[in-house]
Amino acid sequence: MAAPTLNAIINFSTGPAFAQAMILDQGLLDTNVLADATAVIVDVSSQVDRVEISRGRNAQADQFQTGTLSLRIVDQNGDFNPMNTSGPYYGLLDPMRKVTISGTSAVGTYPMFSGYITGYSTTTPLNAVDVVYTTITAVDAFRLASMAQISTVAGASAGDLSGTRINQLLDQISWPSSMRDIDAGLTTLQVDPGTARTSLAAMQTVELSEYGALYVDAAGSFVFQDRNLTASSVSGTPTVFNDDGTGIKYGNALWILNDVLVYNSAQVSRSGGSVQTATNAASIALYFLHSYNQQDLLMQTDAVALDYAQAYIASRAATSVRCDAITLDLNTPDYAAGIAAALGLDYFDPVTITTTQPGSSSLTATFQIFGVAHTVTPNSWKTTFTTLEPIIDSFILDSALYGILDTSVLSY
Repeated sequence: MAAPTLNAIINFSTGPAFAQAMILDQGLLDTNVLADATAVIVDVSSQVDRVEISRGRNAQADQFQTGTLSLRIVDQNGDFNPMNTSGPYYGLLDPMRKVTISGTSAVGTYPMFSGYITGYSTTTPLNAVDVVYTTITAVDAFRLASMAQISTVAGASAGDLSGTRINQLLDQISWPSSMRDIDAGLTTLQVDPGTARTSLAAMQTVELSEYGALYVDAAGSFVFQDRNLTASSVSGTPTVFNDDGTGIKYGNALWILNDVLVYNSAQVSRSGGSVQTATNAASIALYFLHSYNQQDLLMQTDAVALDYAQAYIASRAATSVRCDAITLDLNTPDYAAGIAAALGLDYFDPVTITTTQPGSSSLTATFQIFGVAHTVTPNSWKTTFTTLEPIIDSFILDSALYGILDTSVLSY
């Protein structure tokens, strides 16, 4: 199977939605977006010289980060010169216009990145006469939420489930309902504090209070997953990667054993509550004190805050060998399974990775994907998955929440 085809589309309309505008008496219901003018949407795939995409979770910050795109275009006609009055995009080359990247293989087309242009930069190669490069940089919707200041939240009240609150916060910034995938959530919350903060900061407080996950997917939608889904998704059938030919071939496996993700003392407090503490004496004796602190969360009771602290420490009291990243070369011959994995796998999908080692030994473990990066040129396509152990183990979560786990004496 040949390497997939890259698709790069720029949408010069305003607003967050990536679909074409629907004018009255024109367009398709549930596909287009109601507007008063048709968007200028252009396919620049044939002009692309290099694409770099990075999306994922920061393991130490314990939260997903803003996805980024760098799209370099060969501009032989001055199309992307904002001062070219005869250019086809004159007057349209503004920041915050939309860009989508996708990959098409023999089995379908998959989104890779959907976001908003932050800038256009032009460079001219030495001795070049008829060509310049325009590099378009873009970010996903996390950046928009991080720039939107809010205070009071309409409709927010004590007893809201976490998913309800996320939707209220997205309503506050007029985010389209068609661009959301929000779980109901399991944690009931206090009334919103009504303080000045960004929409993203407010949503991430809810994310932490739920012990869930908040991110923007490759299609550009906000996704909120509750703690049960983030814990249980690792139990699905993993995609198998193995360098001995029995699984999908890969390169550049990075295996690590360190204490970066160890936490053995947690102090967690809700807004208006007292600090709840959980410790693991065995872990402290082995690794020294590694402290974790979260304040002003929004769960309704101190008991739930204590559950959070206990579950967090139980999940992170020990360390183990982990595979931080693997790289897939989509130009590898007979690589149908690798191409399907590179385009189809995303956050929380389970993977089993095995790497052969000297002395007839190996490294092997099952992880979840927490980061996806693509680097594509006309002659190469490399996809890198970063992996981690689950945010929280489902058995540990259930044990902590039902009060049967004593993290102070947990052994391993």
